[in-house]
Amino acid sequence: MANNSFQAAALQKDITPPLGTLINGEFQTRYANKIHDRLYAKSVVLKQSDTILMFVVVDICAMQQDFLDEVKADIHKATGIPQSHMLISSTHTHSAGAITELLMGHADLTYRKNLHRILVDLVIETLPNLREAKIAFGTVDAPEHVLCRRYKMAPEYKAFNPVTGGYDLVKTNPFGAEEHILERNSTPDTQLAYLGVKGLDDQWIALLANYSLHYVGDLERGTISADYFGCFAKRLEEVLSEGDNSFVAMMSNGTSGEINIWDFIDTGRYPTGSHRKSEFIGRGLSDKVLRDLQNLQWEEYPALEALYNELPVGIRKLSEQELENAKQMVIDTDYESITLNEDGYRRIYAREQVLLAEFPKQRTFYIQSFRIGTGIIGALGGEFFAETGLALKALAPQGKYFTVCLANDYVGYVPPQHEIALGGYETWRCRTSFLEESAEAKIRNVLLKQIEQHKNELV
Repeated sequence: MANNSFQAAALQKDITPPLGTLINGEFQTRYANKIHDRLYAKSVVLKQSDTILMFVVVDICAMQQDFLDEVKADIHKATGIPQSHMLISSTHTHSAGAITELLMGHADLTYRKNLHRILVDLVIETLPNLREAKIAFGTVDAPEHVLCRRYKMAPEYKAFNPVTGGYDLVKTNPFGAEEHILERNSTPDTQLAYLGVKGLDDQWIALLANYSLHYVGDLERGTISADYFGCFAKRLEEVLSEGDNSFVAMMSNGTSGEINIWDFIDTGRYPTGSHRKSEFIGRGLSDKVLRDLQNLQWEEYPALEALYNELPVGIRKLSEQELENAKQMVIDTDYESITLNEDGYRRIYAREQVLLAEFPKQRTFYIQSFRIGTGIIGALGGEFFAETGLALKALAPQGKYFTVCLANDYVGYVPPQHEIALGGYETWRCRTSFLEESAEAKIRNVLLKQIEQHKNELV
């Protein structure tokens, strides 16, 4: 340590749930009846003098603030790492154990308890592996897999809104209505950004990547899988591990709220069959990164800094009449035998209105960022649109910034206000899309100020 005070370590732990575990990520609960590939929680810890930054990426659909606050409190108690210096995020695979209730997908409380323990142990066991290290930020362009799933439709097409009972100006995932498509509604972030971490002996320790693609989901309903996030990591670990298991690769979810790979205009360009699309995308992305590694500029003495804000944000509330109408529909509904058609969606969202009415008037939203050498990583606890990520990258150091979403919380979708005005699935008021219309702008502005503060330290 005489020549370098910067250290790093990484570790991963298996979090694959047992068969029978509840799965969420769709409108209704699923049960695990097949395990296609293992799920992991992965950590990378960076230390410079007395400053420690902790990143954990988990193969799971969503983790909310109440769960993560308890996990962080136990990690802090065991390690002394400040909670403001911890980032714990979900990849957003829709084929993993459920620890929070989403729509009519219920939480598995046993799995939730087990995951809490594993995450705490993961960080505790990572710290003894700290060793002298260096870092580098890299980027590659991967436009081929990111498509806006919100479409402007021809006037004759009516995009039904199950919350208002009216019609939206855009349609998300217009299955069966392709002939009515006019154009996509937004521009994706095509950049795959990453942070590489090596020992001073040039052996790989970790690679934390970020890509703004929702998930793939090309498996049967009851199947457990890490989706393309896992395929990406597995390929990198196979190539860069050099015979040992100490290297950890992880893919985090970026600003992908309205971005997926279901192409309703140019169909048929992906392989079909179970998990083949995930493998194709994961391998393609990892190979781009592997080719880019020779371009990295390594930093052996990176300064570390964390900025953290708690922002009170309002909640979209419904009127008394809307609540009464929703309650009556819940009274008249047998949710054990609901059908996923237009009437069924109205009933599901009526339940959401009744449950949302119990929420407080405000939600505390965590906004976090880290300066690592000459680069910056932001963290937001929801599904933000590409517009948000692109605006943040425009201010940040070029090629040395990315936003980890579904981090430290999960409030569902946080669309820009003008997107809420257009409607569409991501904007429908419910427990996975409930922040006030101006929330995205307020949150974006706080993170922009953090980025500006970090940049001032770089000068």
